[in-house]
Amino acid sequence: MADLTKLLRAQGEDPLAIDTSATPGVEASGKKAGSRELSEGVDALAELQERLFAASRGGQSERRVLLVLQAMDTAGKGGIVRHVIGAVDPQGIDHVAFKAPTEEEKAHDFLWRIEKRLPGPGMIGVFDRSHYEDVLIHRVRHLSTPEEIERRYGAIVDFERGLVDSGTVLVKVMLHISKDEQRERLAERLDRPEKHWKYNPGDVDERLLWDDYMEAYRIAIRRTDGPATPWYVIPGDHKWYARLAVQHLLLAALREIDPQWPPADYDVEVEKARLAAS
Repeated sequence: MADLTKLLRAQGEDPLAIDTSATPGVEASGKKAGSRELSEGVDALAELQERLFAASRGGQSERRVLLVLQAMDTAGKGGIVRHVIGAVDPQGIDHVAFKAPTEEEKAHDFLWRIEKRLPGPGMIGVFDRSHYEDVLIHRVRHLSTPEEIERRYGAIVDFERGLVDSGTVLVKVMLHISKDEQRERLAERLDRPEKHWKYNPGDVDERLLWDDYMEAYRIAIRRTDGPATPWYVIPGDHKWYARLAVQHLLLAALREIDPQWPPADYDVEVEKARLAAS
């Protein structure tokens, strides 16, 4: 598989120009082949995650990974969590699904609740939605003044640079689906009783503002993308591709850290002898 960290890197004046039904860099020709490639990557991801966790517990590393998932409704964030993140040891995962802020959270700066849920050393943190909601929705719904939204872009840049400087590898992903694909996925939720619980009438209200949200994403990505804090725009019309792409990005992040197994803090041969004699 090609290096998706380069192919999916947000770039240009319109970072959303990528075809949402495309599968760049992947030779798999469909869901079955893509699922097979995803399965083939599980062992490598699980080992790197365990090495990251072990290195922190051995006191050898403070590194951690933070995966930020942003998308319109139905784009597949839950599937990423289940099929990619769910394939590794849960003790090394810190997953947060950010909802609308509480009254307590509204009383603080928008980053206050985010800072409280950052992953610790050795962890892979997953933000299902994130601090970006506070510029996306606020821009579209006019919940903050233009001046405040501008301030927040700068605050996000400073915040994320601080994360990177403290040892976090940041993987920011926008799962990009088409408006037609979203309609089909919402229709499926209405057609299948076992999926009615996933349908929210408010999704249609947000859908009516589709173009506004796309512009809000373009601006947010352009304003907060940087060499150490890159955005990746993943075509999401094919769920299997989006999952495979996120797995690839996480593998790249962990290989950049290259966590090592901590050495034993005891004499291995002595312990072997003691165990054999026990």
